[in-house]
Amino acid sequence: MRGQRRWAHPFTLIRRLFGNAVFSSLTRRIVFFNLVALVVLVGGIMYLNQFREGLIDARVESLLTQGEIIAGAISASASVDTNSITIDPEKLLELQAGESITPLPSDEDLEFPIIQERVAPVLRRLISPTRTRARLFDADADLLLDSRHLYSGGQVLRFDLPPVDPESPSLADEFGTWFNRLLQPGDLPLYKEPPGGNGSIYPEVMNALTGVRGAVVRVTEKGELIVSVAVPVQRFRAVLGVLLLSTQAGDIDKIVHAERLAIIRVFGVAALVNVILSLLLSSTIANPLRRLSAAAIRVRRGGAKEREEIPDFSSRQDEIGNLSVALREMTTALYDRIAAIENFAADVSHELKNPLTSLRSAVETLPLARNEESKKRLMDVIQHDVRRLDRLISDISDASRLDAELARADAKKVDLEKLLGDLVEISRQIRGSKKPVLLDFVVDRKDNPRASFIVSGYELRIGQIITNLIENARSFVPEQNGRIVVRLTRSRSRCIVYVEDNGPGIQAEDIDRIFERFYTDRPEGEDFGQNSGLGLSISRQIAEAHGGTLRAENIAGKDGRISGARFALSLPAGPHP
Repeated sequence: MRGQRRWAHPFTLIRRLFGNAVFSSLTRRIVFFNLVALVVLVGGIMYLNQFREGLIDARVESLLTQGEIIAGAISASASVDTNSITIDPEKLLELQAGESITPLPSDEDLEFPIIQERVAPVLRRLISPTRTRARLFDADADLLLDSRHLYSGGQVLRFDLPPVDPESPSLADEFGTWFNRLLQPGDLPLYKEPPGGNGSIYPEVMNALTGVRGAVVRVTEKGELIVSVAVPVQRFRAVLGVLLLSTQAGDIDKIVHAERLAIIRVFGVAALVNVILSLLLSSTIANPLRRLSAAAIRVRRGGAKEREEIPDFSSRQDEIGNLSVALREMTTALYDRIAAIENFAADVSHELKNPLTSLRSAVETLPLARNEESKKRLMDVIQHDVRRLDRLISDISDASRLDAELARADAKKVDLEKLLGDLVEISRQIRGSKKPVLLDFVVDRKDNPRASFIVSGYELRIGQIITNLIENARSFVPEQNGRIVVRLTRSRSRCIVYVEDNGPGIQAEDIDRIFERFYTDRPEGEDFGQNSGLGLSISRQIAEAHGGTLRAENIAGKDGRISGARFALSLPAGPHP
């Protein structure tokens, strides 16, 4: 346990210094994918790097030029005394006067034109300054000279004995060999030494014997590149032999290795910068998200009375800023909804207690009634309270499911002119026992006879608003000469519905209170409990859900006295024709 704590202590310090952003899942993903992209880029550069191909091409051209120079020097040296013919002196003594000998060359009379003793010093002087291996083959592809075995007189030769136990390659050597083979083309031929010094195993040597120079790139068993160039040695058009120039194993690989090390160093610096920038980037993403998550957890654990503030990142002007704004608005709406539910529950509880208390008193008093008249009066009270409870519960249920219903339904185009015309006609027909009222419907198109009254919403709920306003106005108009006017007009971007009556109007202090839940201000003569006080509250809630407004005002007459009340419903309209 102590050892585990000792190892965990540095990580704790690192967490305190750099914060949790360094160890977050989002940070690890950002760093990982950025590094993977960088590794793929560098790997592609190493694998498809043109530096090695360009270096090989340059070395081939250099070897071909060098081979032409050396082959010319060898051919010039090999052409000495190659045209002389040896004649036997004894045959001259056998000649008679006037006779001559026609020389007939034979194998004994001709020597091979390339003489090793004369060519070797020339080859040594030309090859010594370079790290190139030169091999000279005759016309039969047999090895004549090898620059590895050109020695001068008096030179002391020293050879290292092979080790008793063969050394096993180190891990670094094995990795280097594997890495070279991985990045090299897989179709390169394997380099082999010719058995018996015969160069017929090299295709470029055989092609050079026909007078065509060539070059071949091979790879050793260790993965090292060797470039070979074969140049014909010829006098005029006669091919006397072939000069084969080869690079030392590993010469090109050392240059390529140095180039790869430079790329790896650049990769290291780029990876460090990439990690630092990734950490900075993740800190600008992970830290705000962590703060938003912690605030959301506090909101979940807390209550509506102790409101938790969501961090404000709106100044970022990016997705996180938009997220913080959305969370702040959502949290505010959530708190408001919770507060509204708590207030609604309190109001419902208060409103239900009144009829329940009355009902309980009547039920408890009923057995004590002494005559039928008292019992009948108590039964009337019980029935009245039951109807009142039924009306309250229905209105409360309608108000409670209103938001959910509007959220689930899809808004459609509603023609207000047709809807209002139908509702006004229905209200005219269902007078029944209600007071007689003159109900008018007026469409004010102003200066545009083609104006339309199309809104986006829910036809049933908009109709509920108009019905509530008409029935509310019917309650306040006088018993005689009652009049209600429903007027439809339009501004540039909104459709406005006015419902006017010629009743007593609204008290100034009650203009806003009439939209509160369970607030009732009924006209004189109307029985108590006939209204739940939720009609106007539900109507305003529906209007706001449609992006509109519902307000009330008094109508002033010419003499300044109140001559009625007016309710104005404003809804967003469609494009103006």
